Amino acid sequence: MKTALLAGLILLLCGCTNGSKVNPQLDGADKEFLLKGITGLEQITQLTGEPSPNRTDRYAVYGTDLGSMMNDGERTYFVFGDTFGEREPGQTGGGGSYWRSNTMAYTTDAEAADGITFEGMVTDEFGTAKELLPSAKIDYEEMTKIPTHGIAAGGALYLYYMSVKHWGDPGKWDANYSSVAKSVDNGETWELQDQLRWPGDGNFIQVSSYKVENDAGGSNIYFWGIPAGRFGGVQLMKVGEEHIEKQSKYEYFSGVDADGNPQWSTDMEDAIEVVDDTAGELSVVWNAYLERWLMTYLKEGRGVVIREGITPWGPWGKPLDLVRAEDYPGLYGPYMNERYTENDGQTIYFTLSLWDPYNVFWFKASLEK
Repeated sequence: MKTALLAGLILLLCGCTNGSKVNPQLDGADKEFLLKGITGLEQITQLTGEPSPNRTDRYAVYGTDLGSMMNDGERTYFVFGDTFGEREPGQTGGGGSYWRSNTMAYTTDAEAADGITFEGMVTDEFGTAKELLPSAKIDYEEMTKIPTHGIAAGGALYLYYMSVKHWGDPGKWDANYSSVAKSVDNGETWELQDQLRWPGDGNFIQVSSYKVENDAGGSNIYFWGIPAGRFGGVQLMKVGEEHIEKQSKYEYFSGVDADGNPQWSTDMEDAIEVVDDTAGELSVVWNAYLERWLMTYLKEGRGVVIREGITPWGPWGKPLDLVRAEDYPGLYGPYMNERYTENDGQTIYFTLSLWDPYNVFWFKASLEK
């Protein structure tokens, strides 16, 4: 009897269930919020454009934005939105010659402190950054295809994007749908996965993805999603890595049961918000320093904010200022990557777009708990 009790106690102390250790990324039991504030915000360097150390003008990238990141082995891909060639002096916002809806750079540079050095961009036969996913470029039909986030899964790269029908008032636009493209040659060519589509009026037009180990020995990919524009809340869906190309296998967070366990539905209409706010350009990662989730997004009129999450579905803490709009006018697109941290995750690095000069910059900040 004593042996059985001792075995049970050891199992409990190990946080084990059915022989598997509880995943701290999914376990919210007895956890409290730790994040108290942000210190040491600093703009490190400019990543894109003619004045940048990367001199992306040599790829005919004089102006671009966004810069979400995905890792595959030692390589990190930086994915950009609407990209332009030469621009008029002093030009603000998108515009210029040689418009491409999306472009990509890559690097194995893991030293974030002095900026990121691109080793190259995905180029065409002329050596210029090529459009990964062509778009019609016809207003009110399909103005552009904008990548939101990508992930490496099953030996391929998957890039989630939105088909923008029309750019409206600031922070508002109409989407036709969101979908996915796949590459099996390190981003050189992409195949549209038209069997995967989410409706343009839904909550999964812009997503941020993250892979989490599951009890079966594989991985689930979690996607935090927001509508087109910057004035909707955040919902959550997941899919097994092996089923990433099957729409019917995506499940949507629909709430928790009486014991606080997450509930999932294959019907998108059952999805509920995990964050009630006005969120634009979303990014979510696991942070080792806090052992909590971090979420960043643009909150129009205020700037970029950061939230701490106990589990992927919450609860999520209150938004704290990361970068204030009054200090960096025209800011948007704050994208994190778990690879780019220091001090065991206390210092985080992230990309940030500035409408003037319409390019992507590299920032850092420290988390205080």
